Amino acid sequence: MKILITGTEGYLGSLLAPALMQRGHDVTGADTGFYKVGWLYNATPLTAKTLNKDIRKLSAEDLEGMEAVVHMAELSNDPAGELAPHITYDINHKASVRLAEIAKAAGVRRFIYMSSCSVYGVASASDVTEESPVNPQTAYAICKTLVERDVRPLADDNFSPTFLRNATAYGASPRMRFDIVLNNLSGLAWTTREIKMTSDGTPWRPLVHALDICKAIACVLDAPRDAIHNETFNVGDTGHNYRVKQIAEIVAATFPGCKLSFGTQGSDNRSYRASFDKIASQLPGFKCDWNAERGAKQLFDVFNQIDMGADMFNSRGFTRLKQLEYLIRTQQIDKDFFWSMDV
Repeated sequence: MKILITGTEGYLGSLLAPALMQRGHDVTGADTGFYKVGWLYNATPLTAKTLNKDIRKLSAEDLEGMEAVVHMAELSNDPAGELAPHITYDINHKASVRLAEIAKAAGVRRFIYMSSCSVYGVASASDVTEESPVNPQTAYAICKTLVERDVRPLADDNFSPTFLRNATAYGASPRMRFDIVLNNLSGLAWTTREIKMTSDGTPWRPLVHALDICKAIACVLDAPRDAIHNETFNVGDTGHNYRVKQIAEIVAATFPGCKLSFGTQGSDNRSYRASFDKIASQLPGFKCDWNAERGAKQLFDVFNQIDMGADMFNSRGFTRLKQLEYLIRTQQIDKDFFWSMDV
């Protein structure tokens, strides 16, 4: 299958593109290049041809001949989204809907959108399903719900969108991110031998390994149309809902000599458990291969192999907010987050 993946130079995209190429797909990438500075380790000899292009500037010609689009190039995560909410809406909402529209016009038959379980925000004690009301708490999560709302009506006999609401990602990637919970705690455990939580760790978070997200995307591409047409899937495993405290305990137990302490209840009120029964039963071939323990061990092994120091862990290239703030401060991107350098 001929596939365009947006965000091939990001945390997930740098894993997804090689994985799909290994399955025999013809992959082209598109990425504006905000995070090129962050490269933790070499992982694969396969690299997709990538258009150095902002998704807001992609054209129908860029999509000519594509059979599927996997769209993951948005401003991520919540702190980055709050840095410039108006730009978050321009990129994450308006540009994402526009991409779906031009994909449909170009004859692309499948459109896979990377949504997020963060759309549930603050939920009741029961596990949220794809039918549960959404309750987004941030600009990032709100935009996810808006894209789902606006792309869904585009579905017809020739255009099949699928919405993947990923649990909180974790795991090693060449374009590493240390601003997501398990990865961040693992980096702290390795570089400081201490995890000092400011909160009591009681909120719930469903987790999913980055490679399991890639597996879900591959399964959607391979699935019969009726199984994925205009469908929404929570991506993860119902058994992988963890309290933040449990995540910290797993990481501390994986990294020898790591001290762990907790504070009082924090100000972040996001807490939800998610059900992943639908994807397990309705998406052929999908089952998570990873859990938090295995993911923490993977990170320990990577850090050990590359002899990661605190300077690398704290580098702006591995934290989305730090890198965007740097690009703004140095005026490499303008007020609308377009590249402004002319040299």
